[in-house]
Amino acid sequence: MSSPDAVLDGRDLHYAYLGRFTALDGVSLSVRRGEKVALLGANGCGKSTLLKLLDGLLFADSGELCAFGQPVTEDHLEDEQFSRGFRSRVGFIFQNSDAQVFSPTVREEIAFGPLNMGLDADVARQRVDDTLAMLDITGLADRAPYQLSGGEKKRVAIASVLVMNPEVLLFDEPTAALDPRTQQWLIDLVVELNRAGKTIVLATHDLDRLDVLADRCLVFSEDHRIVADGAPASILGDHDLMAATNLASPSRFRARTTTSEVVEQA
Repeated sequence: MSSPDAVLDGRDLHYAYLGRFTALDGVSLSVRRGEKVALLGANGCGKSTLLKLLDGLLFADSGELCAFGQPVTEDHLEDEQFSRGFRSRVGFIFQNSDAQVFSPTVREEIAFGPLNMGLDADVARQRVDDTLAMLDITGLADRAPYQLSGGEKKRVAIASVLVMNPEVLLFDEPTAALDPRTQQWLIDLVVELNRAGKTIVLATHDLDRLDVLADRCLVFSEDHRIVADGAPASILGDHDLMAATNLASPSRFRARTTTSEVVEQA
């Protein structure tokens, strides 16, 4: 089922919460190694649900999902060998860092993954030290999560994933609720990680920086389907699509057109 160059490949994925509230209605996607793919759409359209399926936190009611050429199912993830391999290769950074950061100290939080994956204690300690230094949070190592600012928690949440050195990184609204400086730091980090070979899939409403965050965009409609797949410039330039998927109001485009006309006349 999986295409040869795809690290993630989903076909006709359906999911409904409690069996009644549709979140995904026949979603198909293929993510190639080294891509930066943005998931776009209005709130509640299914972006976060798809990320959870890609991370094996939820399982489709129907359809098929493969990662690295292997089916991702609940039964397979109950197999310890498969689970360890998958969890070490795919990392998920939640929108709300409080849902991800739970250990008594930052150092323990970052060490949690390596130790639970069976790494030697000395190897895990070195990985933690290297990750703390890479994200410039060594000074936070012995602090408790409740003592951290929102931006610091986000760095710790990212560190707890990067310490595993995953091949694929999933971000849910990475710049939401962050101050401008931290937003820019995170965007620069996403670009740097991608240049280092990481495959990135992110859900975002940050349209102003979409050309930096993504090579390709998948656009969800409000009926929980993917209705467009294209480069950021192509998607943003399709005013009818943007309005129809509630990503921008028609008045926004009218305002831009009016401004452009004024500039040209001047």
